[in-house]
Amino acid sequence: MAYKNFKVETDADGIALVTWDIPGRSMNVLDETSTNELEAIVKETTADAAVKGVVITSAKEAFCAGADLSMLEGMNQAYAKVFKEQGETAANQMLFEQSRRFSQVLRGIETSGKPWAAAINGLALGGGFEITLCCHYRVAADNPKTRLGLPEVKVGLFPGAGGTQRVPRLVQPQDAMTILLKGDPVTIEKAKALNLIHAIVPATDLIKAAKDWIKGGGKAVAPWDEKGFKLPGGPVFSKAGMMMFPAGNAIYRRETYDNYPAARAIMSCVYEGLQLPIDAALRVESRYFTSVLRSKEAAAMIRSLFLSMQELNKGARRPKDVPPTKVKKIAVIGAGFMGASVGYVSARAGLDVVLIDRDQESADRGKAHAQKVIEDQIKKGRAKPADAEALLGRITATADYAALGDVDLVIEAVFEDRKVKAETFAKAQQYLKPDVIFASNTSTLPITSLAESFKDQGKFVGIHFFSPVEKMMLVEIILGKNTGDVALATALDYVRTIGKTPIVVNDSRGFFANRCVGRYVAEGNEMFLEGVPPAMIENCAKMAGMPVGPLSLSDEVALDLGLKIMKATEADLGPNAINPDQKKLMVELVEKQGRLGRKNSKGFYDYPEKGKGQKSLWPGLAALQPKQLDPDTLDVEELKQRFLVVQAVEAARTVEDHVITDPREADVGSILGFGFAPFTGGTLSYIDFMGTKKFVELCHKLEAKYGSRFTPPKLLEEMAAKGETFYGRFAPKKAA
Repeated sequence: MAYKNFKVETDADGIALVTWDIPGRSMNVLDETSTNELEAIVKETTADAAVKGVVITSAKEAFCAGADLSMLEGMNQAYAKVFKEQGETAANQMLFEQSRRFSQVLRGIETSGKPWAAAINGLALGGGFEITLCCHYRVAADNPKTRLGLPEVKVGLFPGAGGTQRVPRLVQPQDAMTILLKGDPVTIEKAKALNLIHAIVPATDLIKAAKDWIKGGGKAVAPWDEKGFKLPGGPVFSKAGMMMFPAGNAIYRRETYDNYPAARAIMSCVYEGLQLPIDAALRVESRYFTSVLRSKEAAAMIRSLFLSMQELNKGARRPKDVPPTKVKKIAVIGAGFMGASVGYVSARAGLDVVLIDRDQESADRGKAHAQKVIEDQIKKGRAKPADAEALLGRITATADYAALGDVDLVIEAVFEDRKVKAETFAKAQQYLKPDVIFASNTSTLPITSLAESFKDQGKFVGIHFFSPVEKMMLVEIILGKNTGDVALATALDYVRTIGKTPIVVNDSRGFFANRCVGRYVAEGNEMFLEGVPPAMIENCAKMAGMPVGPLSLSDEVALDLGLKIMKATEADLGPNAINPDQKKLMVELVEKQGRLGRKNSKGFYDYPEKGKGQKSLWPGLAALQPKQLDPDTLDVEELKQRFLVVQAVEAARTVEDHVITDPREADVGSILGFGFAPFTGGTLSYIDFMGTKKFVELCHKLEAKYGSRFTPPKLLEEMAAKGETFYGRFAPKKAA
């Protein structure tokens, strides 16, 4: 029988080689066709007496990147349709049957009575890795790039085709829980040490090794189907089990604050499944998977962290009529921490970089930063000495602006001051090629007004990186009033080259990310001035889903920088643009107490020397609070809501102000840029999934108590009255 996505060839020894190769795609993904065809292949090879065993592999560079998550979106739409037409019970049954189908296909491989070997030629993630786990033998080609794992939890799901049952039956319980709950892929060496795969062989011997195992009498029985099978960590109700599960629950609560239904379901699947025979355990897994698939958290995370992110990374906002730009060499003016980091990530991506600063010593310091980062990577085994040599060879440090003569893109990363920036532009312009694009890495100053100091405003654009640049995946591209399409396309192509995710925003003070995160930090300060205990402020923010508390974030950004931005805003927009009490607090901390944040080891927190304990809240904070409230009288739920609502309502204002024109960018930008509670799907998804009417009611409740920062914009009031959502009213344009 001929298949669309697979090729089946049986050799003289009766071994069927099943090669997965989806036409027209660079990677295999688990879609409807692949599932149907794999099921047919299992039936065909099981029934054919001439077939003695099966080897499954891939013709692509990778084995399989996982499930096609848009297929899951389709399942949810089908669920909604059946729910409407036939009621909840019928809809639940339909979703249960659909979502466990793949699990049953894989169980069919395991119980086919024929030995199956997985020849893993490259990356195998999610459902692709689950296919290999149901095979009786797993052999991987020796390839340092290959990663194996189950990353579903990162998009609000969990492995629903046996992953939560097979991994803990192969691996020690603690390692199994780390693999499932963290979702980080592992190298093949680690996978072999953990017992996830059986062997590693040179790539040229891969298929032969898999076939040899079958010819050598490989057993067609999974370990858990053998009589007398023992779990790697012993039974759940044993001494070892009791050391694992209660502690696991505590760690789960600490890490997630119970905000992630998928992570909770993983805990339950493993705990319940390990007490049952494998078929019953797989049924339990499918029930939990069906339940999680219906959760709003999964819908929100799949949409923002998978589908939207993929679309933005592929250039959803790129002007279609601009041919691909060729950025080969860039210059970064300002080799301080930010500029040096931008230089490092650019050189890491293979670009030539000129680092320019006011004197040679400062420029050399910028290059030394790149050296330190790559040396740290070598120590951690993530890079080789040859990589360091090549990377540093691509960076030229100089104080001579004439070095700008042959670059394709200039990124200015000097001090956040209009005058300093204008002087930099004037100095640079005389050396630039006619078609070079000039970008400013400003974090708050409007691009249109900065561009006034530049001769060709059409070639001027904002490229705002987030600190630390090496880790933060978001880049905000800011369009000034006169920024041209070529400048936008160049910025997007560059961001794609360095492997980051871009969002495109229109110009305004603070753009998108800093406007929202500024509200978050300010809300922490408001609570502090109200007398909420500092530890409670930090803990409630983390309970709400934020990665760090607002006081800690203030320290990371630097309190003196926060004060500078406040003063600049006041100078530009007048005294009503800032909160005088918050300014007074910052003046007290920075100017009177000399507490600048993490950078001088004292801010809201005290920072001990490296290796001498953890940071702790400064005991002197209480003296700076006008009053102290009794924590037992405070409403924790309301404190959590304030943190998320104040950011989400600001995001809605950015839509009303036309700073954000595509809801995908607000959602992806808020999660990647400042860690807005990922389980919500981002700032606008938070509103959409709550319902605009309910959200506006909550805004008014908080407005009555705490003031105008919670006032919903007219746009939101109008949407609430019509029952609209952001993704309905501002539906993103899908790429053709």
